Amino acid sequence: MTIRVVGVFAHPDDDTYGIGGSLALHAGTDLELTVVMATSGDAGGIADPSLATRETLGAVREAEDLAAWRALGFEPDVRFLRHPDGGVARVPREQLAAEVLAVLQEARPHLVITFGPDGITGHEDHIAIGAAATEAFHAARSSGGEGPFVRLLHLAIATSDLERLGELLRERGLEPLDPTQPFVPRGVPDDTIGVSVDCAAAYERKVEALRCHKTQGELEDLPFDLWPEILGTEAFVLAWPERAPGDPILADLFEGVSDP
Repeated sequence: MTIRVVGVFAHPDDDTYGIGGSLALHAGTDLELTVVMATSGDAGGIADPSLATRETLGAVREAEDLAAWRALGFEPDVRFLRHPDGGVARVPREQLAAEVLAVLQEARPHLVITFGPDGITGHEDHIAIGAAATEAFHAARSSGGEGPFVRLLHLAIATSDLERLGELLRERGLEPLDPTQPFVPRGVPDDTIGVSVDCAAAYERKVEALRCHKTQGELEDLPFDLWPEILGTEAFVLAWPERAPGDPILADLFEGVSDP
């Protein structure tokens, strides 16, 4: 059975962080992957001036994203919508949802993965594209037609995992992350997590993929020995169908997925 996945994100590297490990576990299997990127990340940082200029950064980051997916073992169909980085929330919601809906109607995926209402870091771009993708998922599912729309997943971090990271930072004499600050991860209640994937077996590939995002200097502010704490697990809220209280937490994105 071929499983089709569409990931909908805001910036190149959102996908690597959010689903890189979970999908790397399935590299080489019969998996069709489509990625929708709202922006090209052209307002992002430039860690090394030799890598890009402000004018070329968007194109460079698009190439970095493709290289990251190759490092993870994939050649996905990546659609860059090229909306302004930092301005996705100003794109009319109906336009953004329609752009995502067109991709979903074409791909007919089993899984759609995007940001939830917290946007992981509270970033307005994340929140806007996540809301548009969620709307598009429900519109595509309810419109009928062939194929499957089995599961909608929202990227998430369990509050307990963030608290543990904070404790480990304190042990090293470092300040813990402050989730009230802009662009800092914030957690969701542990009991809302519906899927938690142990990505340890794909950890090295995920690190290699993150290092493909050279312009961004990924995770350089955090001690290297803590990277497995951050990258070793990928968690998701089951946005549809909602997880019933007491249901087991799934250990794999595709657990229980089949054609209707």
